[in-house]
Amino acid sequence: MTYSEIYIGQKAEVIHQITARDIEKFADLTGDDNRLHVDAAYAKKTAFKKQVAHGMLGASFISTVIGTKLPGDGALWFSQSLEFLLPVRIGDTITVIAEVIKKNDREESIELSTVIYNQNKQKVTTGTAKVKIIPQIEALEDALLEESEQKKIALVMGASGGIGLEVTKQLLKEGFSVIAHYNRNKTELQHLKLTLEHPEDLMTVQSDLTAEGGVSKIIESVERYTSSLNAFVYTSSPSIPNIDFQMLDWNDFNVQLQLHVEVPFVLTQQLESQLSNGKAGVVFITTQSVEQPFTKLAHYTTAKAALMGLTKSLATDLSSKKIRFNAVSPSIADTDLNADLPNKFKLLTAAKTPLKRLATPHDIAQAIVFLADSSKSGFITGETIRVNGGQVMW
Repeated sequence: MTYSEIYIGQKAEVIHQITARDIEKFADLTGDDNRLHVDAAYAKKTAFKKQVAHGMLGASFISTVIGTKLPGDGALWFSQSLEFLLPVRIGDTITVIAEVIKKNDREESIELSTVIYNQNKQKVTTGTAKVKIIPQIEALEDALLEESEQKKIALVMGASGGIGLEVTKQLLKEGFSVIAHYNRNKTELQHLKLTLEHPEDLMTVQSDLTAEGGVSKIIESVERYTSSLNAFVYTSSPSIPNIDFQMLDWNDFNVQLQLHVEVPFVLTQQLESQLSNGKAGVVFITTQSVEQPFTKLAHYTTAKAALMGLTKSLATDLSSKKIRFNAVSPSIADTDLNADLPNKFKLLTAAKTPLKRLATPHDIAQAIVFLADSSKSGFITGETIRVNGGQVMW
């Protein structure tokens, strides 16, 4: 956002739920392990009764608003006043709002009112920020624009998991820049970035897709990076517990339907223009269990069957936009998601497979990347590739 595009009264916000893990990470990073923040037993004996989040933990999200939204890239935050009005606790949902209240034309800087509310609409922190907008050097901007137009860009959801991480690695090898989403575990993506000749080709985005504002965070991040997506791969999944039919309730189905159907649908709908601009290949992950159901997985199998239906429907509905939709249907794979399956079950499955082993993330990722890359599979849409070693054949 340039200085001339900013106006008095303009607003931006971010929403975040404070967790115990947030407090732990903040204490580790800063060294502020005041027991009022990190020790529930200690806090219980004080007037606060419960742990209180570090004031600067909440205030740090002002940086998120300024750095990613208002004004966004190129913002130089050089002044901030703060007043902490109420404590913020674990489980509180904070809304951080920045509003432009003054512009300084000579310095090309802006002044922002910064207010943080909790879920009860109470002000917990107020202050004023001053931010300078740093323009890009025109020649550099043109060079970066030319490079971005040549570079293929992929969005990978669930990029820190076994399959998602392997997909990310293979897309990078194929010359894509990758926007890699993760929820909790960033370690593998950080290690991967360190190995790249061009680390800027891997951009990471953290988001809990089940939380309020989680999907919006992905949309906003993509919009910051690019106006065109050439590939979109969705590998995110909740845990998959085995549940006896009589113990199932509808919430078990909802958990699976949200991440396997609702979120990919909303992401596709919100990113339609970027996907169309890039003539993208979209790949969803189904499961062998749709065609050969496993016991105690009715909730999971139902959601994946719905995803298969969504894949074929979108392949038809968005064909005029030059967006292709396909699915990969793997058998049980040797991934962390299946780590809790009994070893005997895995051995029996491998023995029944004509190729006598379980699928690996590499096996599955190869099929995914083939379908995602329009230069390789540009005339394939509405299809499902089975990666199961011959367990199901048609």
